Parts: sequence; structure tokens; C-alpha cells
Amino acid sequence: PVKAPLLGSGFHTGVGKESRAQTLQNGKRQIQQLGSQLQLNQHCLDTAFNFFKLVVSKHLTRGRRTEHVIAACLYLVCRTEGTPHMLLDLSDLLQVNVYILGKTFLLLARELCINAPAIDPCLYIPRFAHMLEFGDKNHEVSMTALRLVQRMKRDWMHTGRRPSGLCGAALLVAARMHKFRRSVKDVISVVKVCQTTLRKRLTEFEDTPTSQLTIDEFMRVDLEQECDPPSFTAGQQKVKMLQLEQELARKLDEVEGEISCYKEEIETELEKSRPKLRGIYAVYAKELDPEVEEVLSSTSDMEEREREGENADLQAATQHLTQDFLCQVIQEEGVQGKTTPEGVYSQEAAPEKEGTGVHSQVTPLSSILGKLPSTASLGLQETFKTFDKSEPSEEPTEKLSETGELDLEGIDDQEIDK
Repeated sequence: PVKAPLLGSGFHTGVGKESRAQTLQNGKRQIQQLGSQLQLNQHCLDTAFNFFKLVVSKHLTRGRRTEHVIAACLYLVCRTEGTPHMLLDLSDLLQVNVYILGKTFLLLARELCINAPAIDPCLYIPRFAHMLEFGDKNHEVSMTALRLVQRMKRDWMHTGRRPSGLCGAALLVAARMHKFRRSVKDVISVVKVCQTTLRKRLTEFEDTPTSQLTIDEFMRVDLEQECDPPSFTAGQQKVKMLQLEQELARKLDEVEGEISCYKEEIETELEKSRPKLRGIYAVYAKELDPEVEEVLSSTSDMEEREREGENADLQAATQHLTQDFLCQVIQEEGVQGKTTPEGVYSQEAAPEKEGTGVHSQVTPLSSILGKLPSTASLGLQETFKTFDKSEPSEEPTEKLSETGELDLEGIDDQEIDK
């Protein structure tokens, strides 16, 4: 009888070999496609395929997409062979994040023990110059940009920096030197860097002695001196700034100490010159601030002025009322006594204590009340006149009715109320 074939270990081994062969075949096909798009020669493609076979043999493809691994192998070849290709070009072709490709590339370079050399920025100058379209002067602009990049490398500007930023700054300066107006935005769209990065490279180049040369001197003279790296210079500037801040802080402390001493002296002098209060007010004066004292003094002055004005009005009103009352009393007594022709009223004086029996005249009203305010100063119509013997008038100043009251004809009610 025919025995059924057994599925032993050999079968599984054969299946694994066929799967690996299929993986290598698919990888070679994808490498050919990407290499043709990047315009790489056959030698570079074969080298990339050899890298891919090493990756598969070390099982580095597990958990990673094949296209990412193939792109990393191609970029590894570009770095070792020195071709003018960037990882960003592979990212554009595969539509993959450039940082994912960069992470895979670093892993493969570490696992395969391949030391990828740093890219010379000069490799990208002809490519970027062709994309900026300088026309007939494309070669001249490229050579000037290459000279600028070489000068930047001498001044340690390329260490630790992306080459595209240096190329963009060199091409922008070279275009201006050859009278081509290329904006920062145009250069950014070609070299694919941030605007801040490009301006920073230009600022670093501005700090070098080469930037102080004219165009003719730059093309003829090659300075032998080298500048310190920009990071080192920035560190030195930070140290200097810290030292300056410390010195300024120390000087400020000294000045503040002197100012505080002057303030204390001024305050003591002011305390001595101020009038001191006595009695119960001295306790409250110590608790008050100078500003509060000024406010209180100003308010107290205002209140005193208002009170003086009110007192003056009250005194004038009381004087006027007492004058009216005394005039009325004198008139009532004068009706009973004798009336002089001049209109001045008098009465018999009481006998003195000694019994002389001499009758004296009535004391004048002005001598009793003193200087009285006039009706004009009080805003009233002049209705009354002062009775005084010393100033006789031809006609009587006031006329009395038969009943002894004043004649108020021609005076309205409002004036009487006042």
C-alpha cells in the first residue's frame, strides 16, 4: 500500500526557505523601483540589495514595514557612496513621515555596524542651484555658493547642523552677490528648511570675519584664521551675560543701601522740623502717616473756612435783628417822651445813685452795638437808617405813624420777610 507523505521537519524548512526567497524577491523589485526614481546607478542598487539581505538574515524586518526598511537601505547607500540625496526625498516618494524613516535608518546603521559618514553640504549645491533657475549664471552662482560653504565649514558652522540649512544660506548670499533677487521664501521652498533655521545660519555667518569683506575681496582673498564654533561663542556670551548680571545686581544693592541711608536721614530731618503736637493729640499724630496727615489737614482747613463763613453770616443776621429790635424799643419809648425837631428821640435819664437829679440823653445806638453791617452788605434794600445825634439831618430819616409803628409803604412782602 502507498503511504501518505508525512509532514516532518523538512517540510517546515522548505516552507521557510520559500518565504525568505519571496521576501528577497519582493525587496529587490521595490529597490529597483525606488532607485530608478532617485536616478541611482546599478552599483548603488546592488549595494542596497546586499544591505537588505543582511537585514532579513538578522530578522530586523519583524514588526516593521518592508517599504520603510528598503528606504532606509537606500539612504544608507546614499550616505556611504556620497550621492546628493536626502532622506526627505525618500519621504516624498513614499509619502511617509521623515522621522519614521530616520528612526529605521539609525536602527539599521547601528545593528549592521555601518558608520554612515556626514554629508558634505557641497553635494547639494548644484542640485539646489538648478532648482532655483539661475539660467546662464547657474555655474557661477554654484561656485560662489560652494566657496561660501567651504568658508562656513572652516568656521565650524557645519558641525551638528543639517546641510540643507547651510546650502540655503550660501545660495541666498550667492544669488544676491550675482544680482539675482531670490527671497527667503523661494530658498525655503527648495531646500526644505524652516525660515528661522535659515535666518539663524545667516546670523552666524554675519558674525564671522568673512562677512565683513567686499565681493571682490571675498573672491580674491582667502582668510587663514578660523572662528570658534557658534555654539561655543553662544556659551561664552551666556557666561559674560551672567557675570554682567551679577555685577549689576551687586552695584544695585550698593546703590539701594546708599539710597536707604539717605532716606533715613531725610526722614529724621523731617521729623525734627515738623511741629510736635502736645496733649492727647500727640498719641494720634504718631499713628498717622504723612499722606493721611496732609489729607486731614486739608479737610480741616476747608471745614474751618466753611465754619467761619457760616459764623460771619450768622453774626451779621443777629446784629441786624438786634438793631431792628432796639430801634423798635427806642421808638416805643420815644413816643411817650419828647421828640426833637431833628427826629432824634430822647428820654429822661434815671437819677444817679448820688441823687444829683441830672437828666442825661440816651446813649447812641452805634456806641452800644459798635460798627454795624450795612444793609447793602447784607443784600437787603435800605429801609432803616441809624439814629445818631452826632450826624443830624435836615429831614427826619424815618416817619412814625400815630400808633408809633414804622412807615413801611413802598416795601413788598419779600423784603419784609428778609
